[in-house]
Amino acid sequence: MDTKTNKKSRRNILIHFCATEDEATLIRQRKIDSCMVSLSAYIRKMAINGYHINLDLTDIREMVRLLSNATNNITQLSRRVNEIQNVYADDVEDLRQKYNSLWDAANGIVKGLSKIK
Repeated sequence: MDTKTNKKSRRNILIHFCATEDEATLIRQRKIDSCMVSLSAYIRKMAINGYHINLDLTDIREMVRLLSNATNNITQLSRRVNEIQNVYADDVEDLRQKYNSLWDAANGIVKGLSKIK
């Protein structure tokens, strides 16, 4: 059986509602903001779940970048310690600053997520 036909036959109940022009515009804009492709899928999701959360992952990407930097710096510092059996204070301070930046980013993300209701 054709998958497209199967999906259509599965959803065979039509639900119809009226909206003002402003409401229709707002619904379409929110659908676009949600990054969902289909208006009917968006309306169905909203009707069933009551909400749609669209997360901005910019801060998480920055945190991952900082975590990668910190990991690379720790690896470099470990290699240097193994090679010359010595640690330079500047290297440790640089690592501490990057580690603090990572914690600041993580705390910002946690605070942002705690605001989601």
